[in-house]
Amino acid sequence: MDPGASSTIKRRPTRRIMVGDVPVGDGAPVSVQSMTITKTADVDGTLAQIYALAAAGADIVRCTCNDAEAAEGLARIVPRSPVPIVADIHHQYKMALAALEAGVACLRLNPGNIRRPEHIKTVAMEAKDRGVPIRIGVNGGSLDPKLYERYGGKVTPEAMVESAQMEMAYFDEVGFEDIKISVKASNVPLMIEAYRQLADVTDHPLHLGVTEAGPLPGGYIKATAGIATLLAEGIGDTIRYSLTADPVEEVRAGRQLLEAMGLRERKGVELIACPSCGRAEVDVIGVAERAQKAFGERQIPLQVAVMGCVVNGPGEARDADLGIAAGNKRGHLFVKGENVAVVPEDEMVDTLVEWADYIVEHGTEAALDRARSTKSEAKKAAAEDRARNLGERGDDANPHFFDYRRSVIVSSAPHASQSSSTSQQSTSPSD
Repeated sequence: MDPGASSTIKRRPTRRIMVGDVPVGDGAPVSVQSMTITKTADVDGTLAQIYALAAAGADIVRCTCNDAEAAEGLARIVPRSPVPIVADIHHQYKMALAALEAGVACLRLNPGNIRRPEHIKTVAMEAKDRGVPIRIGVNGGSLDPKLYERYGGKVTPEAMVESAQMEMAYFDEVGFEDIKISVKASNVPLMIEAYRQLADVTDHPLHLGVTEAGPLPGGYIKATAGIATLLAEGIGDTIRYSLTADPVEEVRAGRQLLEAMGLRERKGVELIACPSCGRAEVDVIGVAERAQKAFGERQIPLQVAVMGCVVNGPGEARDADLGIAAGNKRGHLFVKGENVAVVPEDEMVDTLVEWADYIVEHGTEAALDRARSTKSEAKKAAAEDRARNLGERGDDANPHFFDYRRSVIVSSAPHASQSSSTSQQSTSPSD
């Protein structure tokens, strides 16, 4: 598990392999993979894309090795790559041997189109001699025709698992065990069931993916539905989003998913924002988009909230490291749920970025200490804006949040003295 991760998911025990210097399986952090879309023979173009993927958070990158020129390209790419390179092999086992000679960190073999046992075992023996792992990459779209026929002319979870087991049997014959396995399909329920069945019959690490998930945004949804479901069950040791998009988007999606599930330490800002409603006193969508653009790819490992009003917003985002809620043409800044400052509406995003930088550099306690002189007025202003908003738009679902919370509301309500007594009771430490 990533030391900075916070997941409560109990992961499936597996063996461990090493893809270059990246551990896979046996509790290692779930790794993010992608694949270049350049011609591998274009060494400079491929390296540029590999570096972009690595910068976005890719741990491992796969490149096709489909001809002699690609193999020659790999020999020049591997020593200059910032991450381990996997060679993607289809149809020609000799390309696997050439990729091994080029120094790749791992092979991906498709058992659906490299089917002669002697070829499979030749590659496994060479990989074993070099200490290079192999991914058995079963794909629902290229299943061995014999298996396809055996299972009634359709792709089934059982057929995909059997394909992987047949490949493992060939590897066993030559004593090759450094294996990871995938059973990908473009149909999400089929993919999920195939991985579940595979997890029941092997302890090798598993590479997750919904193949050919498609363009955005639908591709995100399909891939997340399959990958996240399995990760939540503890299944999966490395992942790839297979999107019809810039491969950098695959990496960003994979990283964000793992961070959201607590399986990887957060590296960048996690921006949470309310969906807006009739209470909102600011263009929440616009503010959130400007904040997202302002934070960009910066390495600020904080959860930042953008909320549309001061009624429920701060309470709903009280666990955020930093946030801002709009009210009466101004922004109420809060740190770990505590009001610290009030800023003009047009300065909200810049203020968020400034305070985020401060928290990263100095820590939360220092940030709260920094606001010592402004907290009282900030709380008062927030309570006033909440009271005004409540009077205009409805009940408060978060009445116990601000320390100043009841005094302003109660002072303007009927039977103030009785309500004030109730309020004082409700703000006791036992609450």
